Amino acid sequence: MRKLSLVAALTALLLAPGAFAADKAKPASDEAKPEATLVQPHSAQSSGSVSVEGKRIDYKAVAGTLVLHEHGDDSDEPTVSMFYAAYFKQGADPAKRPITFIYNGGPGSATVWLHMGAFGPRRVVTSDDSHTPAAPYGLVNNDYSLLDASDLVFIDAPGAGFSRLIADEKDKAKRDEQMDKRKKAIYGVDGDGHAFAQFVTRFLSRYDRWNSPKYLFGESYGTTRSAVLANILENDDSVDLNGVILLSQILSFDTSIDGPEFNPGVDMPYALALPTFAATAYYHHKLPQPPAQLEPFLHEVEQYALGEYASALMQGARLDDARKRAVAEKLHQYTGLPVDYLLKANLRVTGGMFEHELQFDGGLTTGRLDSRFSGPAIDPLAKDSEYDPQSSAISSAYVAVFNDYVRRQLKFGDGMRYRLYADIDHWDFSHKAPGAHGEALQQSTNVMPDLAMAMKTNPELKVFLNGGYYDLATPYFAAQYEMNHLPIPATLEKNISYAWYPSGHMVYAHEDSLKKLHDNVARFIEQTDNVK
Repeated sequence: MRKLSLVAALTALLLAPGAFAADKAKPASDEAKPEATLVQPHSAQSSGSVSVEGKRIDYKAVAGTLVLHEHGDDSDEPTVSMFYAAYFKQGADPAKRPITFIYNGGPGSATVWLHMGAFGPRRVVTSDDSHTPAAPYGLVNNDYSLLDASDLVFIDAPGAGFSRLIADEKDKAKRDEQMDKRKKAIYGVDGDGHAFAQFVTRFLSRYDRWNSPKYLFGESYGTTRSAVLANILENDDSVDLNGVILLSQILSFDTSIDGPEFNPGVDMPYALALPTFAATAYYHHKLPQPPAQLEPFLHEVEQYALGEYASALMQGARLDDARKRAVAEKLHQYTGLPVDYLLKANLRVTGGMFEHELQFDGGLTTGRLDSRFSGPAIDPLAKDSEYDPQSSAISSAYVAVFNDYVRRQLKFGDGMRYRLYADIDHWDFSHKAPGAHGEALQQSTNVMPDLAMAMKTNPELKVFLNGGYYDLATPYFAAQYEMNHLPIPATLEKNISYAWYPSGHMVYAHEDSLKKLHDNVARFIEQTDNVK
């Protein structure tokens, strides 16, 4: 699934469990045939209560769709029926009540993960770092729902979940042509950003929330989306945001440890992934000299990664043999990988290579989204890992529980298929950065300028970055590196805050980390909502 391109094969970087090609299937009948019902918004209401850290919150839930139009005007062609599940605190003043728009990544992932694992009123129960047993699965009150701090809107990306691209032509050939047009317009960095921006503004109008404190919460590719979306909302739609909350961030795809071998000459991914390699080796007891504590050890590795290791990689073929071996021996101390293997790899170990090799002697593959997980190796002779044990361990629980919950409790979805991922043949990673002239850039996707533009045009905008030490999909040190290189003035750096957790890509899959994530995000909203 890795492609030889300047996006460094990152259409394979599913920044949510699985890969958008992993659930490949023909579109379900409720999407493929023309459906007059898609061009009208629908909703179902219900009510409930949740206890958040001992505090009861009564809420109204609305599961429904909003219809997007080609140029944002109701007189234009309808393009997407976009599904959402919203939770509103009963009795709260909308003008003072924060509202947070929440989405997963993919690109093209449904938002079942954040909905059922992190902040919705009910939470699926999964095993901490091993495969969750088959059904029946547990669904419990979510003690760490974000409803204590904000109203919540969980949004499924176009084509995913119950969201559907609209092709309303009666003739099959014309309908197929129309669907292809929709996919080309929406399935890309910029098209996706504009679709979400239209959804947000329509939602604000539909529920009279224009004067509420507003937040974006994106995970994984959702952080890429958040940068683009924040800039569009701020500068095209005059929507000043109070905050942007990022979980498991990737803004510049040149920092990814997935596929850097296809982008030779750009060595930063290897250095930026080293602390996560070290954390993973520490967790699995693979370090030759284990440190007493994780975090001081990671600070040491971070300094080495940006110093001697990065310097050695920059030498390329000019690096002499003695120094190369010295670096390999140091990497062995930090990763547990054999010196000979590191030398054969030319000091450059990709994420897939590390996942395959770390527990090779035990016949195990290490997790990618959460490297605390392990599973039997598919092919011990392969170069890279061939699946993700963490995704395999928890996906079935999320899918089964949500399909039951949305129909039984939210009263939505009868007769429809909930699509975990959109049916995407091609995702357009080209992106026209703010201020760029001419065509969209055909280089590796980098939306750091978008977030920077949003922060500069709204200097009150606050950004909160969260990540897990055991995330090999979007390593935490790469995210920190991106933030340290945002093109913003020094006066705005104080607007960015950070939190790291002893968990993986889906930080909330580790319950202690979920509690800390909730507390940190709730505090961030309280400090930035401007409510007197």
